[in-house]
Amino acid sequence: MDSITQAVLGAALQGTVLGRIQGRRSLIYGAALGTVPDLDVVIRYADPVSQMTYHRGFSHSLFVLTGLALLLAWLVNWLARKRWPDKGYTFSRLFLAFWLVLVTHPILDAFTVYGTQLFWPLPFTPLSWAAVFIIDPVYTVPLLAAVIYAAFKGLQGMAIRWLGLALLFSTAYLGFGLAGRMAAEQRLQTALDAQGIVVSEVRAVPMAFNSLVWRVLAKTPDGYYYEGISSAFDREPPEMQRLPLNLEAAEVLSGSALLQRLRWFTDGWLRYDEVGDALVVTDLRMGIPGNYTFRFNMAHRDSQGHWIVDRPSLWQGGGVMFNRDDLALIWRRILDQQPPLPLAAWTSRYLGQASEPGH
Repeated sequence: MDSITQAVLGAALQGTVLGRIQGRRSLIYGAALGTVPDLDVVIRYADPVSQMTYHRGFSHSLFVLTGLALLLAWLVNWLARKRWPDKGYTFSRLFLAFWLVLVTHPILDAFTVYGTQLFWPLPFTPLSWAAVFIIDPVYTVPLLAAVIYAAFKGLQGMAIRWLGLALLFSTAYLGFGLAGRMAAEQRLQTALDAQGIVVSEVRAVPMAFNSLVWRVLAKTPDGYYYEGISSAFDREPPEMQRLPLNLEAAEVLSGSALLQRLRWFTDGWLRYDEVGDALVVTDLRMGIPGNYTFRFNMAHRDSQGHWIVDRPSLWQGGGVMFNRDDLALIWRRILDQQPPLPLAAWTSRYLGQASEPGH
């Protein structure tokens, strides 16, 4: 999630657990501590694939953050015994506060689609529950309002109750997002089953800034995928299109360790395109149809027609990610299924590829 959300979540948690001891300072301390896991962004890697796949790694590990919480709790408790013996600090209360602030950061990140390595250094596929978009005002605004109220009123009875209620609401909202994702997957699966289309894997991801309209992907055994749009308010089957994964193009990169890492990180949700003399690898999980967030130039064809594997670079051929007109159509689609979103037009405009309409 975005840094503001992580900061207000940390502030709300530390204010709830330590507010009566630390007062308003608990909000500042919690906000700062809640953003610590994202300090890994200052590490620069040699290429954008490494930058993407090593982010949310060791600094988001539950093991690492639990150890950090223990260390901080021991240090503050030691200082408190010497300098503030009457404050009421205890090691267990300090550990609970610090642990909650730290570990909820990567857990919240895991509710987005990007991928979070909660169990680093164990080599599990990064968790990506895709229940909320990376920026969602419905999640953030109640927490922010409760933190602002507590900052003005002080960390006493009513303010702490409001923080607790905001935390309960935000947690319930994540559950709502998970239910919405599963429902969207089921709607597309039902539509595909009705047409006799066999798929091997289905997953839904939320579209921009909401958890009501979903982009749903489904792989077929013959190397294609369906991309559909589904809203919680739909009464008709989702609109969809059929597109190729172009798996044969990946043979050029058969020895690439970075491609293997990208496959691991995305759980295999990749497509491959020859664009001019470049081989472009696309992460299908993020973006809108045709206009995907992460595309990498990973090889080029030389003057003799031979493919040369390159150090990856970001592909610059896409459009603006949050085009105002596209966003307006996405938000209208929440409540109104007609006319359907222009999936084929977006694919042609942004990806430069023709698609086959859904049956």
